[in-house]
Amino acid sequence: MSRTTKLTTLETAVRTVRDGQRIALGGFAIYQRPMALMRELVRQQRRGLTIVGIVNAIEADWLIGAGAVARIETSYVGLEKFGLARNFRRAVEAGRLEVVDYPELLAWDRFRASQEGLPFWPCTFLGGSGVAKYNADIVPFTCPVTAARLWAVPPARPDVVMVHAPIGDEYGNVAFHRRKMLPQSVDITLTRACDTVIVSVEKIVTPRELQKQPHLVEIPAFRTTHIVEAPFGAHPTSLPGIYDCDDAAFDEYVAASATPGQFAAWLADTRALTPMDWLERVGLTRLLALRNTELPA
Repeated sequence: MSRTTKLTTLETAVRTVRDGQRIALGGFAIYQRPMALMRELVRQQRRGLTIVGIVNAIEADWLIGAGAVARIETSYVGLEKFGLARNFRRAVEAGRLEVVDYPELLAWDRFRASQEGLPFWPCTFLGGSGVAKYNADIVPFTCPVTAARLWAVPPARPDVVMVHAPIGDEYGNVAFHRRKMLPQSVDITLTRACDTVIVSVEKIVTPRELQKQPHLVEIPAFRTTHIVEAPFGAHPTSLPGIYDCDDAAFDEYVAASATPGQFAAWLADTRALTPMDWLERVGLTRLLALRNTELPA
């Protein structure tokens, strides 16, 4: 039985994302974000998106600044050591962005609920919390077994999940390093919570190479809708075990997003850049300096 290749381009993969959809962007904070895919969303000028996330950072702030996002459901949007997510803050203060708050653990549990096909995730610890008070989507109920007060938290229900990973083959099998950290665990959960999964990888390898290490394949081909080869596809965020965060690029972003006018000028300058243009602008020397190990064998 022949298999169908799922290898395509960033442009083709992202073209399947429609305005108004719910999207989840892999990674965690400033680690392992699918930045090449995100920049293509900006380039294609998507509008009215809902970001459903766990802990969000530059990928969300950038999309918000580009006018692509109408709503975000998450526990945090910020740039960690680089400071505030200023596009996010301005949009909230101006009333252009709807924000729905969830505690970090529950934000992750929402994807587990989608993974298991559950209508809600039961929560025991929201008593006295303003989260439940101000989030109309969280519904209190009485446990039928213990009679304790619980809260029903809605599943994440993403329409599209986008992640970036180390390697994959043309059929959509995707492998991670043996030693997984939180960003990898998040990505694995996200890809099990949705039927439309777009993956960018540092390198496309042959199926035979993955067959040598099947225990590292965490996203099987049947879960993947599109796969794209995108070297440094998480830049300027880090890809743990492969390359570090680009502090200089983050500093540039922070400076560019300081005011609406500065960000608009920076966005106009960067929006049309192809993935190769982006890497050429960063420079080979700087990119190689970020590398800290080799790809999985």
